[in-house]
Amino acid sequence: MTTTTVPDGAAAERRSPLRRLVDLFSGGLVRLVLIAVGVFWLLPTLGLLVSSLRAPVDINTTGWWTVFTKPAQITVDNYRSLLENDRMVSAFWNTVLITVPTSILVVLIAAFAAYAFSWIDFWGRDVLFLVVIALLVVPIQVALIPVARLYASLGIYGDIIGVILFHVAFGLPFAIFLLRNFFVGIPRELLEAARMDGAGELTVFLRVVLPLGFPAIASLAIFQFLWVWNDLLVALVFAKPSAAPLTIAIRDQTRQFGSNIDVIASGAFLSMIVPLVVFFAFQRYFVQGVLAGSSK
Repeated sequence: MTTTTVPDGAAAERRSPLRRLVDLFSGGLVRLVLIAVGVFWLLPTLGLLVSSLRAPVDINTTGWWTVFTKPAQITVDNYRSLLENDRMVSAFWNTVLITVPTSILVVLIAAFAAYAFSWIDFWGRDVLFLVVIALLVVPIQVALIPVARLYASLGIYGDIIGVILFHVAFGLPFAIFLLRNFFVGIPRELLEAARMDGAGELTVFLRVVLPLGFPAIASLAIFQFLWVWNDLLVALVFAKPSAAPLTIAIRDQTRQFGSNIDVIASGAFLSMIVPLVVFFAFQRYFVQGVLAGSSK
């Protein structure tokens, strides 16, 4: 068998284009591209913020970027009008009352269920978990009419509790799937050591599993918060006007777009800034949570 030896100079010359390409994209060019993408992604948010700080006449006549040449346009009167609008203030608190309990319930129930599917042996565990996975493909639109009839018979149609229950029901399959994939990656030896020390299942769950699974739990909580906060369809179907969230209130304000653009701009930015604050505050958990169990 004959082995052909490539001279070091020829090999270096052959690899040099690829090396130059790698060096180019691993240096400052990648950072510049990522910064440009980030700025482009935040541009609509910046435009909405600037619009919310301009008078209605300026919004209707000029673009938001003119504020950089005419900073005197900036005013907080829009937010004063927003706080004086009882409909918008009530809708904001309705959004909080819907989003926070829903996120807490989904995380708590999913965490207990995921622990059971991961580390507790019971009859039909695998079949039941397959049912949970199958529920991931059920679209929300399929359940709107049946659930509306059920709520009407229970007397909770139009109330905030009905919106919360709907979000919890449709948020649990993905939540259980995500947390279960993370919990099964916890070393069994840790759980067995805790049980040998006399810890019960609840103690193992609270003292061992929850601290180790916090990245996935935090990621799930953020995802659930964002989904429910920005929801329009479920609230449009199940929430009466007195229980409608901020998305419904902003939609109703757009019917008179020309006369209340100041309320729409400030309300839309308020609706956007809360999820953005939550996202940037906990974004370091996103990658860990999304990739939970991906190596299994």
